[in-house]
Amino acid sequence: MPLPRLISGLSEVASGHDALICDVWGVVHDGHRHHPDAAEALYRFKEKHGPVVLLTNAPRVPAEVAVQCASYGLPPDCYDAIVSSGGAAREELVRRSAAGTLPLHYIGPDRDLPMIQGLDIRRTGIADAAVALAIGLRDDAAETVADYAEELAAMKARGLTMLCANPDLVVHRGERLFYCAGSLAKAYEALGGAVIYYGKPHLPVYRAALDAAALAAQAANRPSPKRPLAVGDGLLTDIKGANDAGLEALFIADGVHGEEIAPYTDEHMAALFTRFGASAGTVTRKLTW
Repeated sequence: MPLPRLISGLSEVASGHDALICDVWGVVHDGHRHHPDAAEALYRFKEKHGPVVLLTNAPRVPAEVAVQCASYGLPPDCYDAIVSSGGAAREELVRRSAAGTLPLHYIGPDRDLPMIQGLDIRRTGIADAAVALAIGLRDDAAETVADYAEELAAMKARGLTMLCANPDLVVHRGERLFYCAGSLAKAYEALGGAVIYYGKPHLPVYRAALDAAALAAQAANRPSPKRPLAVGDGLLTDIKGANDAGLEALFIADGVHGEEIAPYTDEHMAALFTRFGASAGTVTRKLTW
């Protein structure tokens, strides 16, 4: 594997690309506030080179993600569109409930219940459910995956399929690390349970992001993008997904892998990529222009 190139900012590679598929949490905000340098980078790319699509594993529909980003101070005009794993999962729930009321076992906090509101769904216990939806831990500030061992075992005994609306394993909020639905899904798979993932690194959500970029380019009277660049801080999600989708990738060497970055050299980055089975042609410490 060739050594990645360490760069100081997006401006060093932007001219070689005509669309940006950019991760959100850990790249443009930290769960409390947005990163002004990242917003500036998105602005400049959008102005000079092509559309910017935010691609997130947030278990919320894009409109809710936009509201959340705005609450952290991210200017809504620094990007063109949002594609979310929550939006993809909701589309699946629409399909599954089309033939009648869908009995659903819900795993997640009450704050994410809008994901299923307005659908023909009845929340049930495991015994009566036709499928399970994992959005996240119910109280991720106090719980770990181990707290769900009995619940996951009961789901496996029933043969329930888990729909995972957020494939991320962990996320940073400020300085703290919290478990995501992806960690629950991995634990369920370890028991032999069936999981369907919505979001990165799975190819359908990248197709949706590329479609959104093409629509944004059309609206701006630009050609459909041919050389998109994926940006993210998660090797197993953002970068592996970009690899599988055939996209060039810029790795943000912070966020999820913050403690594994040192020493910050091209040789160490290459070794880290090999360990995670992913690769990126360029690396920077944070998204900046």
